[in-house]
Amino acid sequence: MPGLLRKETGVAMAKGGGDEADGAPRRGRPRSIETTNAILESAYALMAATGLAATTIDAIARHSSVSKMTIYKWWPSREALLIDAFLHHAAQMLPLPPASSGTAAARARRHAAAYAEALQGEFGKVQLAVISECISKTGSAELFYARYLQFRRDALVDMITAGQKDGSILAEGLPEDLYDAIYGSLFYRYVFGIAPITPAYARSLVDLVLRPKG
Repeated sequence: MPGLLRKETGVAMAKGGGDEADGAPRRGRPRSIETTNAILESAYALMAATGLAATTIDAIARHSSVSKMTIYKWWPSREALLIDAFLHHAAQMLPLPPASSGTAAARARRHAAAYAEALQGEFGKVQLAVISECISKTGSAELFYARYLQFRRDALVDMITAGQKDGSILAEGLPEDLYDAIYGSLFYRYVFGIAPITPAYARSLVDLVLRPKG
């Protein structure tokens, strides 16, 4: 598994999906990466193909050839597993841009454009379905934020902060607000279908919000 994928998936598991999900370390054999991947990939494949209602623990166990006991041991709830499956897929489909790949603004353009494109396919539908599931089951989207969004949001906020410090981003607002202005706008347009979302639009939105130098 690539380093970024290990890091992103590891963060989610540390927040409740690992062997210490209930707050106390569990004894026994450590997780198998292959088995974990099989569960996560099966869960996402089922969500994309059959919808969330049909993506039960039973269905995931059959699809991944992993026992229900193992799944219940490693995840505290079905919702946590669905979010981790989405995170696992997102880490591969929308990797966070490394610092060596250009200025902060250039990296933000690429990532926002990739996100806008992903929203038009199954990724967007699965993301919206998982968020809706969290809200319907728990009354809020806090679980989705804690297991998926927080890590990615923090990483991109740090990238914007670095751009402000080195002068490549001229916008003076709080980095958190600038991030929300970009990704909140993209998600808002997607959910309500207000206007088409294209990679070109996402890039222009980044430039409008961040005001990159030059």
